[in-house]
Amino acid sequence: MNIDIPVAELTEADRELVEAAREIVEAHTDGEDGLHTVGAAVRAADGTVHGGINVYHFTGGPCAELVALGAARANGARELSAIVAVGNQGRGVLGPCGRDRQVLLDHHPGIRVLLPVPGGLGSVHIRDLLPFATAWSPDGGSTPYAADVG
Repeated sequence: MNIDIPVAELTEADRELVEAAREIVEAHTDGEDGLHTVGAAVRAADGTVHGGINVYHFTGGPCAELVALGAARANGARELSAIVAVGNQGRGVLGPCGRDRQVLLDHHPGIRVLLPVPGGLGSVHIRDLLPFATAWSPDGGSTPYAADVG
């Protein structure tokens, strides 16, 4: 199956978000084999930026993106427009794992994800990262894929 995903070029605000995530991980990492090796930054609809860092644990501790989502919520951000994760030690921007993609789709279905794409970095709508996804909400539970959603 070949799915053509629309990719937008990064804006200046997107580049600033990447830099915020890089600063978080570089300031708080504990090395190659550490517990804190990925930083994330999320931009709220009002332009504020909230950050997080992963908490590695063999049971599946939270990824940096999920920590950033929680931090944004704790600081009053309800609508989020973009998110990015950056690896420590110069690894650069990383795409979200499958669990993060599903959480982003379920809780912030309008968010754009900054990630590596052919030729550099791009911005992709979360729906495009989970084609044919089943969505979930606290009110409706799981709902089947609908091509006309969004």
